[in-house]
Amino acid sequence: MSEHRIDERSAAPEPSKSRLLEILGPGLITGASDDDPSGIATYSQGGAQFGYVTNWTLLLTYPLMVAVQMISARIGRTTGRGLAGSIVRCYPPWVGIAITGPLLVANIINIGADLGAMGDAAHLLLGGYALIYVAAFGTTCILLQVFVKYERYVAFLKWLSLALLSYIATLFVVHVDWASFARGLFIPSFTSGPKYWSVIVAIFGTTISPYLFFWQASQEAEDLKEKPDAEPLIEHPREAKAANERITLDTLIGMAASNIVALAIMTTTAATLNKAGVTNIENSVDAAKAIEPLAGKFAEVIFATGIIGTGLLAVPVLAGSAAYAVSEVAHWKVGLSREPREAKAFYTTVAVATIVGMVLNFTPAQPMTALFWSAVINGVVAVPVMVVLMLIASDRTIMKQFVIGKILKILGWATCLAMCGAVVGMAGTAFL
Repeated sequence: MSEHRIDERSAAPEPSKSRLLEILGPGLITGASDDDPSGIATYSQGGAQFGYVTNWTLLLTYPLMVAVQMISARIGRTTGRGLAGSIVRCYPPWVGIAITGPLLVANIINIGADLGAMGDAAHLLLGGYALIYVAAFGTTCILLQVFVKYERYVAFLKWLSLALLSYIATLFVVHVDWASFARGLFIPSFTSGPKYWSVIVAIFGTTISPYLFFWQASQEAEDLKEKPDAEPLIEHPREAKAANERITLDTLIGMAASNIVALAIMTTTAATLNKAGVTNIENSVDAAKAIEPLAGKFAEVIFATGIIGTGLLAVPVLAGSAAYAVSEVAHWKVGLSREPREAKAFYTTVAVATIVGMVLNFTPAQPMTALFWSAVINGVVAVPVMVVLMLIASDRTIMKQFVIGKILKILGWATCLAMCGAVVGMAGTAFL
C-alpha cells in the first residue's frame, strides 16, 4: 500500500451515524447484558435482605465499570484484537490459560443458571414445562449466533436491551420510601456480618464481570471488520479522536443504563420484599413470584418478562465472550462476522458452552442455586483479570501512543482495589 493511500485512510474519520441507537454498539449491549437473570437475582437478594442499604454500591460501581469497560474497548479498537488475543501476545501461554479457564467455567455456569431462570419465567407466564423452554431458549441462542448475519444479529441484541425498561416500569407500581432510598444511595453503610459482605462482593461481581471485559474488547475488534474505512488505531492513528469519542459515549450510556436498571430492581425488592420480611430469594423468578402478592400481577408479569428478555441478550454474550477468549488463546480463527465454515472451532465453542449450560438444568445439580454464588466467584476472578487488563492498557509496546491516560489509570486501579477490598472483607467476616 502506498504512503499516499495510508495517509488517505488515516485521515478518514470514524464512520458517523445519525441515530443514537446506531452510534451505540458494544457498550450498550455489554451494559444491557450485565443485567442478566444472574444479576437480577443478585440485585433482588440485596434489596430483599438489606432494603435500601446496599444502594450505594451502584453509585460507586458506575465510574469504576465505565473506566474498566472503556479500557477494554480501547484495547480492542487500538490493537484490532480481543483482550485474550492481546494477553497471549504479551505473556506466556499459561497466563492466557489461567485466565480463560475460570472464565469458561464461570460463563457456562452462568449460562445454565440464566437459561434455567428463563425457563422458569416462561413457565410462570405461560404454564407448561420449564425444561422444554430451557431447551428452546438455548437452541434459539445458538442458531442466532451461528446463522444470523453479524450486522443483523447486533441490531437484534440492541433491540433486546429495551427489555430492561420493564424493571423501570415496576417502580411505578410499588411504594418507594424515597428518603431511605436517598440515604442508601449517598451514604454508604457497613455491617460486620458475612451475609452483607457476600452480597457486596456479589453485587460488585455481577456488575463488574470478567466476561464483559472480553466481550466489549472483542466487539470493538469485530466491528472493524464490518467497517471498510476503519482500521486498528496503531495502524491508522488519525482515527483515534473520533473512535475514542464514540467509545466514551457508548460506554457512558451503556453502563448508565445497566446501573439504573440494577438500582430499579434493588429498589423494587427493597420496597416490597424487604418491607414485608421476605428475605430468602434464591433466584430471579422467586423475586417475581414474591412481588405479585405485594405489588400486583402486573409487577410479577413485567418482572418475569424482563428475565426472558435479558436472558436472550445475556446468554449469547456469555457464550460469545467465552468463545472469543478460548479461540484467541488457542490461536483459532475468531469472529461472529465470519461464516461458520471459516471459524468452525469458534462456533463450536459457542455451541458447546450453551449446550453444557443447558444440560446442567437437566441434572440434579440445579444450576439455578448457583446464580448468586457465581456472581461472588466472578468478583474474585475479576481481580487478576483487571490487573492484566491495566498492564496491557499501560504498555507502550502494545498500545503505542494510545496508552490510557491518567484519569483512566486512576479509576482502573481503583476498581482493582475496590474489588480486592470487597473480597477481603467477605473472607474476613466469613470466620466471625
